[in-house]
Amino acid sequence: MAILAEAKRWFEQWINAVATAVDDLAGRFVRRRSVALNQNADGSFTAYLAAPKDSSDPARLSFRLDCDAPQPPLPADWKAALNGSRIEVMLQPDHVVSRLLDFPSQAADFLDGMIRAQVDRLTPWSVTNSVFGWGSPQLAANDRIEVAFCATSAATVAPLIGLAKALACASVAVSVPSVGSDGAPLRVTLLDRRLRALAGRKVSLLLRVGLASTAVAAAAALLMNIYLGDWLQSELDDLQHRISQRRAALRLDANGDSSGLGLLAKRKQTTPSSVMLLEALSRVLPDTTYVTELRIEGTKVQVVGMTQDAPSLIRLLEQSPQFTRATFFAPTTRAANESAERFHVEANITAYFGSGS
Repeated sequence: MAILAEAKRWFEQWINAVATAVDDLAGRFVRRRSVALNQNADGSFTAYLAAPKDSSDPARLSFRLDCDAPQPPLPADWKAALNGSRIEVMLQPDHVVSRLLDFPSQAADFLDGMIRAQVDRLTPWSVTNSVFGWGSPQLAANDRIEVAFCATSAATVAPLIGLAKALACASVAVSVPSVGSDGAPLRVTLLDRRLRALAGRKVSLLLRVGLASTAVAAAAALLMNIYLGDWLQSELDDLQHRISQRRAALRLDANGDSSGLGLLAKRKQTTPSSVMLLEALSRVLPDTTYVTELRIEGTKVQVVGMTQDAPSLIRLLEQSPQFTRATFFAPTTRAANESAERFHVEANITAYFGSGS
């Protein structure tokens, strides 16, 4: 349970950090209407649009804050103008404690911590009960810097924050005029708070929905992987088993005489090749014999050609161990303009073709 609680806490922190980052990024690009609210010497405030667009914008308005409510009540056009806008409040210097602080120049990168540590000493309020700010550091003599520091009580700005929330303002900033070490006027911001997120809630909701959807999808994928993985593995095992059986059957067939491979091997051993048959004929036939046709049909060979002594071919073929039962399958003829005889001889082929066969 402790692990789940810790994971939930980190999850919430991550969502808030992302939502804040997105909201800050959106705030840089989304331009809000800016309303200036200047405090007068009598404590009242004067409101006006910082950048009026046309004559239809509301005119300047003065009011007082009594119990966090403006008196007199704001008209409808001003309520519409303040809705979703940014209020920039300028306080009177009389309501603010101002100091000119002196630090070594090396402290420029650590001003936040150093000033916070001195708020209790510089003001009558504690850090938690005050709002404060400082201007840009200015170089001074002897390698030192001077910083204009301003602070006021949190109770002074609380009615302004309450007014901004009641009017649905997007943000509120509280500043005070000050003077730098060189006498130049400065504007020190005491408070700058966003009251209404631009996209934070939507981003948080989208992140929660997205992560929940991702978790559901991952769980579904895991279950399908378990189910389909077992099924695919069983199918693979069955397929490999059938392949092994088929291979074993092929090996048995290869070793048997009745198989296709066995018959081919037997035919190779018992049937002479054409090349060897031609070689045997070339040894048997005399040099005066010329072959014009040669046909091999099964175990028989037919030879057609020209020779000086056709009957002697039968004897020569019979004497050869490669041929048996030699005979003429057509009459022997002699043309009037030919000196040789045209013969047609056939013989049976034996399986013996020497030790190389």
